[in-house]
Amino acid sequence: MATKPRRVMAQVAMVMNLDKCIGCHTCSVTCKQAWTNRAGTEYVWFNNVETRPGQGYPRSYEDQDKWQGGWVRTRSGRLKLRSGGRFKKLISIFASPVQPEISDYYEPWTYDYENLVQAPLGDDFPVARPKSLITGDDLQIKASANWDDALGGVGATAESDPILRKLRDEANLQIKLEYEKTFMFYVPRICEHCLNPSCMASCPSGAIYKRAEDGIVLVDQDKCRGWRQCITGCPYKKIYFNHRSGKAEKCTFCYPRLEVGLPTVCSETCVGRLRYIGIILYDADRVTEAALADDKDLYEAQLELMLDPNDPQVIADAQANDVPTDWIRAAQRSPVYALIKHFKVALPLHPEYRTMPMVWYVPPLSPVVDLLKAQGHDSEAGGNLFGAIDSLRIPLEYLAELFSAGDVEVVRGVLQKLAAMRSYMRDVTLGRDRQPELARAVGMEPAAMEQMYRLLAIAKYEDRYVIPKAHREQAHNLEEMGCSLDFEGGPGSGGEGPFGSSSGRVVPVAIESYADAKARQRDESGA
Repeated sequence: MATKPRRVMAQVAMVMNLDKCIGCHTCSVTCKQAWTNRAGTEYVWFNNVETRPGQGYPRSYEDQDKWQGGWVRTRSGRLKLRSGGRFKKLISIFASPVQPEISDYYEPWTYDYENLVQAPLGDDFPVARPKSLITGDDLQIKASANWDDALGGVGATAESDPILRKLRDEANLQIKLEYEKTFMFYVPRICEHCLNPSCMASCPSGAIYKRAEDGIVLVDQDKCRGWRQCITGCPYKKIYFNHRSGKAEKCTFCYPRLEVGLPTVCSETCVGRLRYIGIILYDADRVTEAALADDKDLYEAQLELMLDPNDPQVIADAQANDVPTDWIRAAQRSPVYALIKHFKVALPLHPEYRTMPMVWYVPPLSPVVDLLKAQGHDSEAGGNLFGAIDSLRIPLEYLAELFSAGDVEVVRGVLQKLAAMRSYMRDVTLGRDRQPELARAVGMEPAAMEQMYRLLAIAKYEDRYVIPKAHREQAHNLEEMGCSLDFEGGPGSGGEGPFGSSSGRVVPVAIESYADAKARQRDESGA
């Protein structure tokens, strides 16, 4: 008897190589120019870059005891929203849910540039005072989307890093002291476009949906009623409330660009070329089963969901589920699948939230080299690198809390592969004899080691972004109102122009100037 084909679906995914991130915030700025340069979204960053250690954005978003995001596994072996089930949401639907306030983000501001050019002649040089973009009043700047940037001020805020606090509670105060002395790395973040999105399950209006053709999670602006339960439900706090439109907004994975085969804006403009985009085929019927795994098994469970696109049976099942042939071919060339499943050097962000995130990270290795050089050793020698893995300036425990639900062995294995690749390829670059034992020590063949190096270090544009175009026969299904720019009056419909509320006029900043904001407020109030 013929077996029923698996429900194979395609998912767009991203991998970021954190060793390459220099914290320049170009991705954040270009994303904001493209998507959130409108009134009501001044504080919104679909893409932001965080410094670790640090609080993140919004501050302490990882503290789920406080924010109630993601899923938990019940004693009966079922998944439940941490924020509560349908009954709890029903009785609290007209009350403000658990969510960050503006003080947990930051009060957005601009500067009174008009005063610089209109101030009367005098002995004192005029200044452009910071002005709140919410109230229009003078503002003392106390925070921003990355107030911990490059560890600036981390001495005062380290107590609020949820991971640092957890590790310190489990170990001792010495961990904190070592952290402050030694390390820093950047973590760019966008919406995870999860396979099991808790934001979607939290929405009372059914406004949040996951596109069947590519897995991108969007907000239908027509259906959104501004309940804000999705903000509570998202453990990554990557859904924001537009206080002007009364709607929820989130990263769209730049789906209009993906549909024509172009990468996201944040990827296209990334200075470090650290982002990879591709297609993954997965078994949709096993998502809940994978999300129910033990914390330490969640990483492997999610790997098992991802199917081999070269397997004839997977290809047959995908075709039976209407996955186009060119999408299957794209999955076979996917750099994301290679880094996540083939080489196993990319890890998910907080798999313990059980949302099955689809934005993964190659953890940073650079501080090992700094440590060895400072001690007078050959920092690229294989034996030295392997020996230094357990004495990283970025402690394995910290990385494990970020990327493997606390499983240090998973992170150690990834870093050993990266260290072996670094040492092996140095010999290749210098014309020395290859050391195949380095590759085999981490379970790889020399040819695979060189292939991984080409992908991580010198991959060309077409190798980093393998994005199949949307199909014309699916065009009607793609006419969704998920884009946050599509609501009436938005810049996508000609209401505000492509460069913000002051488009077409001389403005000192990308978003509205203080004078423009005051003029708009007067127009709306009639005063």
